[in-house]
Amino acid sequence: MSLRSMGLCEVPELTARVARTAFPSGTAAMRVRDALGPIFTDDMFRDAFPSRGKPALSPARLALVSVLQFAEGLADRQAADAVRARIDWKYALGLELTDPGFDYSVLSEFRSRLINGGLEQAVFTAVVDAARASGLVKARGKQRTDSTHVITAVREVNRLERCIETMRAALNALSVLAPTWVAALADAGWFDRYSDRPEQYHLPAPGTRKRIALAEQVGADGSRLMTAVFARDAPAHLRQVEAVEVLRQTWVQEYAIASTDDGQERIVWRHPKDCPPGAVRLASPYDTDARNAVKRDTSWSGYKVHLTETCDSGEVHLITHVATTVATTPDTSMIAEVHRDLAQRDLLPSVHLADAGYVNAPHLVSARRDHDVTLIGPVQASTARRADSGFNPSAFTIDWDTRTATCPGGQTTTNWREATSQRGTPVSRIRFLKTQCEPCPVRSQCTTSRSRNLTLRPREEHEALQSARADQSTAEWKRRYQPRAGIEATISQGVRSFNLRRSRYRSLAKTSPQHQLAGAAINLNRIGAWLDGRPHGRTRMSHFAALRPASLPGLRRPSRDRSQPESEPLLP
Repeated sequence: MSLRSMGLCEVPELTARVARTAFPSGTAAMRVRDALGPIFTDDMFRDAFPSRGKPALSPARLALVSVLQFAEGLADRQAADAVRARIDWKYALGLELTDPGFDYSVLSEFRSRLINGGLEQAVFTAVVDAARASGLVKARGKQRTDSTHVITAVREVNRLERCIETMRAALNALSVLAPTWVAALADAGWFDRYSDRPEQYHLPAPGTRKRIALAEQVGADGSRLMTAVFARDAPAHLRQVEAVEVLRQTWVQEYAIASTDDGQERIVWRHPKDCPPGAVRLASPYDTDARNAVKRDTSWSGYKVHLTETCDSGEVHLITHVATTVATTPDTSMIAEVHRDLAQRDLLPSVHLADAGYVNAPHLVSARRDHDVTLIGPVQASTARRADSGFNPSAFTIDWDTRTATCPGGQTTTNWREATSQRGTPVSRIRFLKTQCEPCPVRSQCTTSRSRNLTLRPREEHEALQSARADQSTAEWKRRYQPRAGIEATISQGVRSFNLRRSRYRSLAKTSPQHQLAGAAINLNRIGAWLDGRPHGRTRMSHFAALRPASLPGLRRPSRDRSQPESEPLLP
């Protein structure tokens, strides 16, 4: 199926006249079309189509249909019906009133083409670019970033259930390709253990010998199956089955080989502390990208989505960056990626607000040095010994030029050497000798050992970290940081209106386009609400909380003055 460039044509005269008669004030889809014009072009998606074959439907129209579909929470069949039946959609798509539309299966195929062509971000980026061309998005303003968890589309299971289900999935896959070979290999116990899902029969209680014995029996069955698959007389194509590779990886992670008293080898179930970390450990045989993660009181199996949006006062707040990662990816590893992507699109902010998970000393320095971005967020307090007494590294006077350090007791040392931390980063190690520490009058407030050691980051990082720690306790810093809370409203909108925390598909490659389309849909909804004159929503506050005196300590309460716009966007 080849591409024949058509794009979003001008709105036919009859369609425009009927749409204006039916909706004098317009709808969100019509207002967005009038304000942004044709958002997509067919040439944006040329790499997803071959150069020969039957002409395909316009990918520009399919892209807009996909965004409108997510904006209204429609299934593929409902979206296809809306293209045929709804006048405002025909207006937005530039279609004749008599256009018959297309079969709903085209939308699924279009999403697959986006994934295979590496164009999953093209739809979201085009919406942001169109908003920027209309003056709704500007660079060098304020932006904010936060993340939330995303639950995988497959069931969450425990260790034993995962091992049984992985064995069952491999047997089912092999039974399709070589049923006679599998039937000859399987014994009666296999049919009892792997014919049904593990939750359909009673498993032994956790921690009991029976449960461990069952787990090791499953391990022995899986080992026997893999030995048979990789035997010389086995059909060669069975070794290429994905479920067999998943079985092999799972067995490496969950089982070990131990020697018995008579010198034989047997499969044993690993102790939980002997299992690999969650970043590499498979969570399900049906979604090999999903990972188990824990963040404070929340535990889940799946992914994370990171959202970045503008937050300038008096302007529409639009999402500028969406990134989907596995659940175990730390937030701190994402801020550099966000800045790189925004820099490539010339959408960098001048002030970037983020929570503590995104902010550390290297990022404070690199954001300013590489992108001229002021990164604002809480930094971790000093973890040095006796930090509560004030004798942490900030209490020492550091002279980087002369490579000397002076302690709070007035002792100065030149015992300074460059080294490398356990993480491979450069550090400076400073040592105060025991001849300096033992007679010191404030030694009891500094250390309980006979000497004191300091480990410092590189100069730029150390100074940036100390400055950030000092600033975040001031009222001015809290005032500047206050708009960051508005990103919680964006996540709330994504969860309630777009089911952001639940993946519709299996694998990271399919979950990422879901979030890109959801981000584009949120932007279209907000643009429509902004053009309709609806202001930003307000932070909810009870009548009693509004009576709290400003002199009382605690969190600063939002203003009730509705003449001043708040950071939280109105939910359309």
